Amino acid sequence: MKFLSSSLILLALVFGLHQGFADTKKPEDSKRIRDRFIETAWGDPMKYQKPSDQDLKKKLSPLQYEVTQKHGTEPAFHNEYWDNHRDGIYVDVVTGEPLFSSRDKFDSGTGWPSFTKPLQTEKVVEHEDATYGMSRIEVLSKSGSTHLGHVFPDGPAPTGVRFCINSASLRFIPKEDLDKEGYGDLQKLFEK
Repeated sequence: MKFLSSSLILLALVFGLHQGFADTKKPEDSKRIRDRFIETAWGDPMKYQKPSDQDLKKKLSPLQYEVTQKHGTEPAFHNEYWDNHRDGIYVDVVTGEPLFSSRDKFDSGTGWPSFTKPLQTEKVVEHEDATYGMSRIEVLSKSGSTHLGHVFPDGPAPTGVRFCINSASLRFIPKEDLDKEGYGDLQKLFEK
């Protein structure tokens, strides 16, 4: 009898602890839910494949090719999206994979599109760039190995970082065109 009551107490304790953990909402839960939503919205990750170099030379303008494939930089203040204020998403010009949202874009005064964060941190790769005698962190798209730009520790809250991205690496899709362009599930990013 003593064994049975000890077992029941232990079972109740385990159930209570499990229930307590299940009811506890951790701060990262909302990020996990957002990431799961975005991953579902993006669908099959095989959808965003990098074309051959020969196809890229046909698809991209000379500037886009130089920036995305040769790690170039476009001129500040003389690029397509530095002053774009419309709602929408920015996708990798090489693969079409969604990378940034206008909701995370801000005017950094640098003349390039700047973002506080990517849609998903897993979709960009960062590594040290020591070119031109500087120490910087280069940002590449994960699926296309597209050179996007650099990330700096001088951004606004909440992240404190600035993703300084070349317009030539991106294609902007306005919020009103998301369905038409095949990104309709990401429309939810712009609902209040």
